[in-house]
Amino acid sequence: MDPVSQACFGASLSQSFTSNKTTQLSALLIGALAGMAADLDVLIYSKDDPLLFLEFHRQFTHSLIFIPVGALLCALAFYPVAKNKLPFNKIYLFSFLGYATHGLLDACTSYGTQLFWPFSSERVAWNTISIIDPLFTLPVTIFILLAVFKKNRFYARIAFIYSISYLSLGLIQHHRAEQAAYVLAQQRGHQLERIQVKPSFGNRHVWKLIYEYNGRYYIDAVKLLWEVKYFPGSSVQKLDIKRDFPGLPENSQQAKDIERFRWFSDNFLAVDKENKNMIMDVRYSLLPNSIKPLWSIKINIAQPENHIQYIIKRNLDAETRKKFMDMLF
Repeated sequence: MDPVSQACFGASLSQSFTSNKTTQLSALLIGALAGMAADLDVLIYSKDDPLLFLEFHRQFTHSLIFIPVGALLCALAFYPVAKNKLPFNKIYLFSFLGYATHGLLDACTSYGTQLFWPFSSERVAWNTISIIDPLFTLPVTIFILLAVFKKNRFYARIAFIYSISYLSLGLIQHHRAEQAAYVLAQQRGHQLERIQVKPSFGNRHVWKLIYEYNGRYYIDAVKLLWEVKYFPGSSVQKLDIKRDFPGLPENSQQAKDIERFRWFSDNFLAVDKENKNMIMDVRYSLLPNSIKPLWSIKINIAQPENHIQYIIKRNLDAETRKKFMDMLF
């Protein structure tokens, strides 16, 4: 999730455990900062190896087993500033509660979070909420601020209960999106081999549908309000290294990097139709029924021992923005 959502969710839980009315502001600040702290893993990167940050972002700092350690590091950082208002055990408690929310909230998105590191490298993604969702963040923000102004943890508890309820209700929309994908595939005479559905940017009623059939990925969108409305997309052939890059040595660095990107992308990979040297992650696009990727890797067969290039495209032009807004409204 975005940093604001992480901060607000973390603060809602830390504020819920305050016993003294005067500590609401301290609980908010510590819980919010601890709620964002796990994302400091973005500082782990390499100019020479563009995929290194993909391996470490949402890894050990987001793991369930790391929560006590992460909370301790946060508490030690906050103690010099907060020691005049709170004892260390309270600082640690608020840090623990704030930090504990981070990985679980991230797992509700589609990016993938290694909750069970180091025992498993599985990227948990429950696909129930977009990385940014105003209907989640704004109410939580209002209630945690009310808890400070009113000096009453009741409002913070409302914020936390609302957060959990909103995230849980996402499972209903997720189920509806899966059912919509099955219906669409059946209408086309396709037998689903693999499926992923996820909410599009900033909302939870327009969903991206991705399913695999007969060596191709089919990408569509659906609006799930009172009625179901489809936005047909297109399809693309699934990546096959031997077919698509026959000249790439199997044990080369770039071949290894493709496998690293395959792990990150949950094997939803295809060659970009517009650039045959690009391998795209078909899960993400600006338009939910489009195969134009947000990020890709670029292969250079002439230099197989060099690391691949990692390319991000986030240019939202006026036409794309209009199409997306038409889908929403």
